Amino acid sequence: MSATPWPTDIYWTAENGILHVTFDDGKHFHLSGEYLRVESPSAEVQGHTPDQKKLVTGKSKVGLKAIEPIGNYAVKLIFDDGHDTGLYSWAYLYELGRDKATRWQAYLDAVEKAGAKR
Repeated sequence: MSATPWPTDIYWTAENGILHVTFDDGKHFHLSGEYLRVESPSAEVQGHTPDQKKLVTGKSKVGLKAIEPIGNYAVKLIFDDGHDTGLYSWAYLYELGRDKATRWQAYLDAVEKAGAKR
């Protein structure tokens, strides 16, 4: 096993809007389209420094149109809202799965504080 867990399976279920990712360490994550979109690794969302991260709202129904492999290290997720600039490395997908509860709550708190809607 490598230092960074390696994906063994990745697929999207449109019916429930979930990306399923299984890694070689036995972890299996269910990541919603909304969660993936608001946590996109793109500069458009993350900015170039942590304090530049943007709050993305209005994505509760966003889905995926395609998943494109990028070499041996990532996938490009193409969302049905037109967003397609983030490359989700295996390490980043693992981090999103591992830290989902904390990240999701921080997002919900930020949405509430901004008086916005998901």
